[in-house]
Amino acid sequence: MTATILRLLIFITATLWLIPAQASQWSGIQGEVVSVETNYTGKTLSLTCFGKSWPLKDLGNGRWHGWIGIDLKKDTGNHNIMWRSGKNIIANDFLNVQKGVFRISRIEVASKMASLSQDILPRYWREVKALKATYVEKVSANPDIIMHGKPIEGIESTPFGAQRIVNGKPKSPHSGIDIAAPAGTVIVSPLAGRVLLVADMYLNGKTVAIGHGNGLVSIFSHMQSTAVKQGDWIETRQKIGQVGATGRATGPHLHWGVRFNTARVNPASMLQILKH
Repeated sequence: MTATILRLLIFITATLWLIPAQASQWSGIQGEVVSVETNYTGKTLSLTCFGKSWPLKDLGNGRWHGWIGIDLKKDTGNHNIMWRSGKNIIANDFLNVQKGVFRISRIEVASKMASLSQDILPRYWREVKALKATYVEKVSANPDIIMHGKPIEGIESTPFGAQRIVNGKPKSPHSGIDIAAPAGTVIVSPLAGRVLLVADMYLNGKTVAIGHGNGLVSIFSHMQSTAVKQGDWIETRQKIGQVGATGRATGPHLHWGVRFNTARVNPASMLQILKH
């Protein structure tokens, strides 16, 4: 009888250890990077949401901090957050995605300005493919994912998520922010990383993509000149080029975009998480 009770107690204890803790709910808007936390005294932990793994930091004393990127067009509503140690589920939380409010403008232009000509399309698609390849390129994980200031100071001329409806047809939403500044203004990298691409693109002009690790990639476009080459390791706040108006641009400015595990996220949200 004693042995049976002992086995039962061991079974109950083991089962309770595997039961996830009471769920926490986090929230964020489309295009935002959200900070999440959990308590776990073990040495290994993983975080998944939207079917992807997200970076974690062990804060000590059983506290773990993670970051999740919500794509600009992610479905609203509750999404599961899962914390695991090996195969064991430590906790099941929820992330409530809320609809973002983005600027919409309607313009009418000559038809030749509303689309690309057939002779340009092959080049355009080659460049799109090359840039997209950087979003999934593996880079040794940077211990930091927080942007340390903007790449330049200036006036935000086009906000994140803004969408134009040209001649009645909606165009892709703006996946970064445009910062207007005088031509020649020095551009610096907000975070250390590896230069994955340096290219002169038809629409984006002179462009640099930097991989920071943990699935985080920064894109800088319409540059007047570039000061780095593919493969270079760039330190935080190092010069990478100068502001210009190359590609399809109406004036000197920098387009600054960020992809986090391919999600289109607002670069400004990477600055705001400094407070966490």
